[in-house]
Formats: sequence, C-alpha cells, structure tokens
Amino acid sequence: MTKIIIIGAAGRMGQTLIRCLDAGAVPGLELAGAVELWDSPMLGKPAGNSGVMVTSDLAAVAPKGDVLIDFSGHQGTAGNAPRIAAWGKGWVIGTTGIGPEGRAAIEAASKKIPIVWAPNMSLGVNLLFALLEQAGRALKGKGYDVEIIERHHRRKKDAPSGTALGLGQAVARGLEVDLDAVAVHGRHGVVKEDRSAAEIGFHAVRGGDIVGDHTVMFAADGEVIELSHRATSRDTFAVGALRAAAWLSGRAPGLYSMRDVLGV
Repeated sequence: MTKIIIIGAAGRMGQTLIRCLDAGAVPGLELAGAVELWDSPMLGKPAGNSGVMVTSDLAAVAPKGDVLIDFSGHQGTAGNAPRIAAWGKGWVIGTTGIGPEGRAAIEAASKKIPIVWAPNMSLGVNLLFALLEQAGRALKGKGYDVEIIERHHRRKKDAPSGTALGLGQAVARGLEVDLDAVAVHGRHGVVKEDRSAAEIGFHAVRGGDIVGDHTVMFAADGEVIELSHRATSRDTFAVGALRAAAWLSGRAPGLYSMRDVLGV
C-alpha cells in the first residue's frame, strides 16, 4: 500500500483528492497525512474518513508517507523543494504559477527524488498536449494564426492558467519557436495589423464556478481548426494525480510528466 501525504489539503483540489482516496478511485493508495497553512480553519479536523487529522507541520507527517501530492501555493511548493528532496519522498506537483526560481528548485530536487510535475493531471488534457504538438508541426508555415482561450472559476489566482501555458508550449514545440518570445497575453487598444506568423495569443476568462475550459484555435484564411478540452469535475484531475502517485512510487530520481505516467 502506497501512503500519500496531501499538501494543500483544505483547498478545492485537496478536498477532491481526499474524497477520491476515500472512494478508492485508484487502488493501492491510502491517506497518511494532510497538510495546510497554519491559519487554516481545517487544522485539527479530520481529512475525510481516514482518521488522519489536518496539520500545518509537514515535517512531522512526511516520514509517514511514500509520495507527497502538492496542490498548494507556488511559494510553498518552491520553498519545500530542498527538504522534500532531503526526505527522499516521491513528489507529485500540480501547483501552477511557479516562476523561474521555483522551477530551478524543483529541477534541483529531481536529481535526488522522483517528481511528476504537470500543469494538468487529466488524461484528456495530456492527450491534447500530444495532439497540439503534432498540429503545430503539420501547420507550421501554412498561414495559421494560433489563439488559446481559457475559462476558469472566479477564484482562480493565476492567469493564464498553467494548463493554457502547457498547451502553448505544446504548440510552440511543434512550430519550433520559443513560447516566451512569441506569446501575447490579451489585447486592448489599437493592435498591429501585421501580426507575426509565430505569434501565440492567450486570453483568460474568469467567472462563476467553471472548472476548466481550454480551446486552441488555428485560424487561416478560409477555415478555423479548434481543439478543445472541457473539465466538468475536479475528479478527473484528482484521479490523474493519484495515478501519478501510484506510478511514481519506487521510481528512480528524475523529473517526469503526466505523458510519462499515462503513456501518451
């Protein structure tokens, strides 16, 4: 039985992970620890039906687990990297909004421990990553403009979403361009008429309780191709993260993606 520690246990994804563990969504896993910030109203309360209590002391519960699943904030994730590496635990990271310094800390940790880091844990989105890379390669130089539209609930903190950026990276790999150099985030005012052929546009919509909608549009003179994914429940992300944890247990150190986990 693989023992799981959830970091960010009181958040939307943390609560979904706990519920899916209780339901046995992925066999062979059990909750061994649940961690939240020091000021969370969930501290000292049970995490689901496991008998595990929510705590703010990650160091105290880490020895009880085999794999940590992290859906906390970007600062906490990056800051925890050195000690998680020192503990020798597997680490599944679903946190988004991590900057260059955080990325460097995670990459350094992956020299010592196995890590699955993905902007989205669902099978459908990771299949979409693969399809978009192929589409970018096939449409390169053929006059198609690329726009990415993402929609999320009103409480989402980062924009564009980590998934949208992952979709952009997939297209950019196919087009053989550097996403940072060609990305345009939203538009207002008077825009250039001579749009760059390599430009990839991002547009973030926030409202209501939308779980996550992503559409990548390839638009040319005379036709539009759209590839989309719509999440109707957070369960799809939670089950993906649990599958990643089961797959990661016992792996060699390294930085893995959900495409490694799912074989897509």
